[in-house]
Amino acid sequence: MVRKKLQLTLVVDPRFSGGTSSAVAREIYALADICDLKVAAISSRLFKGKSVHPLLEKACEDTQTSLVWDPAVVSADLIALHNPSFLKFNKELSTKFVCDRLFAICHENPVRPDGAEGFDVAHCHALISGNTLARRKYLAPISGWNRQCTEDWAKDNPTSWCIAPVDWTNICDFEHIAPIRAPRDRRGRHSRPGIEKFAPLPEMSATFPTNCDAVRILGADSLLAADVPAHWELLPFGAENVDDFLRSIDFFVYFTHPFWQESFGRVIAEAMAAGKVVITSAATGATFSDGVVTAMPHEVDRIIAGFIDDPDSYVAQVQRGQAVLADFGVSAFQQRFATLIDKTAPPRTRTSRLEMAYDFL
Repeated sequence: MVRKKLQLTLVVDPRFSGGTSSAVAREIYALADICDLKVAAISSRLFKGKSVHPLLEKACEDTQTSLVWDPAVVSADLIALHNPSFLKFNKELSTKFVCDRLFAICHENPVRPDGAEGFDVAHCHALISGNTLARRKYLAPISGWNRQCTEDWAKDNPTSWCIAPVDWTNICDFEHIAPIRAPRDRRGRHSRPGIEKFAPLPEMSATFPTNCDAVRILGADSLLAADVPAHWELLPFGAENVDDFLRSIDFFVYFTHPFWQESFGRVIAEAMAAGKVVITSAATGATFSDGVVTAMPHEVDRIIAGFIDDPDSYVAQVQRGQAVLADFGVSAFQQRFATLIDKTAPPRTRTSRLEMAYDFL
């Protein structure tokens, strides 16, 4: 007997320009064959217009997954609402959710490194809760750091939400490019152009000094009018294909503003897959263990000089990084998804739900 696939609806504002849309697009490919999958697009006040991110649009087309704007009701076995922070400027939410389990995927950290809230978390959760009829609601962290922030927030803010027992991590199934054998001091970084993505200028100057062979920064919109060193090549967000950009550097040096912290670090995974050595802070690099080199900004010069003097160590570091990415591949995501479904299922259906999830892996 063929078991019925679980009904799963992914809920997202599909106009995110950064990692959220990219992550959801990869999930559509990974989940379309194992679930009865749909996508509900929500119009929040965070963005204008109704232009779907190209990667999301293509994923829906390739998998023949329906995408519906602002449905009155979303009804499914499971609902995964991505990045609830997109509701932070909304006063109300028109869509109702009816499901067995609802997972709010916590792409944005609820707490910043300085202890302040990253956004009005309780407000966003209340909008969702007030429109949801579900057996249980879960906050689903996307990384170890994100889980710690979510748990810290929940300690200080009693909530009816449970914290999911399994992380809902990004899928990082990028093509792996072999490392070059003779690295040069060509440094760079890319991200969306938010000011929170960039370290203060004195710190950036320490990580991108004048002795570099090249410094390229993609997504540098917020720096274009600033007084920056003349040897920095600043590129607006989207000005160059990311793959082309990564081919032009050998070291991906990534530090952010001290009052902000990456919840996952998708750009880091892209650089690792592209065959680059990644140097970043200990907190940001924690998601990828020894796949990245963690350091303080003043240590970057010495670290890069060491890799250039010992090219074999450069190759070995890139290979370590690409090996780590196996933990974030499609198969690993599908296994975590099946485990999450099992661990959160009601006792009377636990076995059958697990079997259903694995039957289609």
